[in-house]
Amino acid sequence: MKRPLALLDLESTGFWPDFDKIIEIAILKVNPDETRAKYYKRVNPGIPIPEESTAIHGITDGDVSKEPKFGLIAGKVANFLEGCDLAGFNLIRFDLPMLKHEFSRTNVDFSLSGRRIVDACRIFHSKERRDLAAACRFYCGTDHDDAHSAIHDVSATWDVLKAQLTHYEDLPLDVQGLHELCDEVDDRFVDAGTSFVWRHRKAIFSFGKHRGTSLEDLARGDHSYLNWMLTQDFHPETLLIVRDALRGKFPKNPLGRRGQKLKHTHG
Repeated sequence: MKRPLALLDLESTGFWPDFDKIIEIAILKVNPDETRAKYYKRVNPGIPIPEESTAIHGITDGDVSKEPKFGLIAGKVANFLEGCDLAGFNLIRFDLPMLKHEFSRTNVDFSLSGRRIVDACRIFHSKERRDLAAACRFYCGTDHDDAHSAIHDVSATWDVLKAQLTHYEDLPLDVQGLHELCDEVDDRFVDAGTSFVWRHRKAIFSFGKHRGTSLEDLARGDHSYLNWMLTQDFHPETLLIVRDALRGKFPKNPLGRRGQKLKHTHG
């Protein structure tokens, strides 16, 4: 290692870099001589933290109300990262876009030019196979030599499924229970089509020109976009939500069920 490697992790109000904000930043700088330095700070985002996000990282509005906004620490963060290559877990898809957008709102320059980027998540996905052959080895201790032969694949899948039911004591033992487990929607999204995301317990558009807009607000104004959606090939559950919205009925969020970290589940 010829220059410092800075390992970066962020918590935020959500997962949309264009309008969500950082609320916690942690950096571990590992120098070429293996000495280390740390930077840690909570940040006041200047916007309310959605309950859905607090359910994941545990940080509330009160926790950051007296903390500085990012603009006040941007210079310190940039100086700490000066001359560093960057590393993290899901860094490329989450942390870096979020950090770049935060810097873009300040007068502090921050560039990725010339920096090497190391993403442990991408290394993990490239090295740890998640195909049927890997499942056979992990659960059954056998090699699946006839991979991609349909008749052998279905037999191997049955063996894997039976082994999973034995391996995990908390798995449902009935088909209905397994169906509900496999059909579970990511807690961030209102619908299986992922067209709406929960934010402050309301359904918010996650796509298109109304991204970030409340379904309820749009439905109580211009109906043309919702009527257009009904003519398109959206997921049936998405279309049902749109039809209900046009009748004045809107989904209610009981908050997330699993509490998985936003950036590690997105995408």
